[in-house]
Amino acid sequence: MKTERNILIAFLLNLAFSVFEFFGGIITGSVAIISDAIHDMGDAASIGISYFLERKSKKQPDETYTYGYARYSVIGSVITTLILLFGSVMVIYNAVGRIIAPKPIHYDGMILFAVVGVIVNFSAAFFTREGDSLNQKAVNLHMLEDVLGWAVVLVGAIVMRFTNFALVDPLMSIGVAVFILINAGKNLKTALDLVLEKTPSGVDIPEITQHILQVEGVLDVHHIHIWSMDGQNNFATMHIVAKGDAHKIKDAVRVELKEHGIGHATLELEEETEYCHERHCHVEFSEFSGHHHHHHHH
Repeated sequence: MKTERNILIAFLLNLAFSVFEFFGGIITGSVAIISDAIHDMGDAASIGISYFLERKSKKQPDETYTYGYARYSVIGSVITTLILLFGSVMVIYNAVGRIIAPKPIHYDGMILFAVVGVIVNFSAAFFTREGDSLNQKAVNLHMLEDVLGWAVVLVGAIVMRFTNFALVDPLMSIGVAVFILINAGKNLKTALDLVLEKTPSGVDIPEITQHILQVEGVLDVHHIHIWSMDGQNNFATMHIVAKGDAHKIKDAVRVELKEHGIGHATLELEEETEYCHERHCHVEFSEFSGHHHHHHHH
C-alpha cells in the first residue's frame, strides 16, 4: 500500500511542478529548463501510468490471470521508459538547435528556478526511495534524474551568470538527456528480458541441475524451465527421474530451489522405466534423422 501512496504523491508533485517549470523555462528563456519541463511531464504521465498498473499488479491470481498480475507492473515500466526515451530525443533535438542559434537567457531567474527544482525533486525522490518493484525503481530513477538535472542546471546557471557563456545551457540539457537515455535503455532491457521469459539474473541452471542431482534418490533431471514474473518472484518447472520416497525427494528439491531464489516450483516425477524409454526414444530419433540426410530416397 505504501508503494502506491508514495507513487501518487510523486505523481502530484511532478505534475504541479512540470507546469510551473514550463512557464519558468519560457520566462527565463532557458532551453535546459524547458527540456526539463518536458522530461518532468513525461515523468508525471509515466508515474500516473505506473500508479494504476502498480495497483493492478498487486491483485491476487485468479482464473483470468493464473500467474497473477505482476507483469502489469513490468508493462508500466516499459511505457514509462518509452516516454522517457522519446522525451530525451526531443530534448537533444531542441538543444542542438540552440547551439546552432544561441538565444539570450535570464540567469537570475534560472538560478531561482533551479533551487526550487532541486528542493521539490529531492523531496519527491525521498518519498519514492522505498519499494523494490521494477516499476518503483523506474519511478525512483526519474526522481533522482530530476534532482541531478536540476543540480546541473543550477551549476550551469551560476557559471553562465559569471561568464555569460550561453552555450552552457544547451550543452547541459544534452548531458542530462544522454544520461536518461542510457538508464532508460537499461530499464527497457530488464523489462524485455522478463517478457521474453529469459532465465532470471542470478539463476545458474547448470549449478541448480548439479545440486538437484545430488539429492538422494534423484537419478536425472531434465526439461528445466525457470522464469520470473516481475524480477522478484521466480518460478520453475522440471521433470525429475526418481527412485525412492517421492514425497521426501520433492521436499528436498523444493528446499534446494528456495536456496536459489525460486519460490514456486512444479515438479514432475518419473520412474526409471519411463526414463529409460524416453532416453531410448531420443537416441533412436536422432539416429534416424541423422541417417535420413545421408540416404534420401524418392
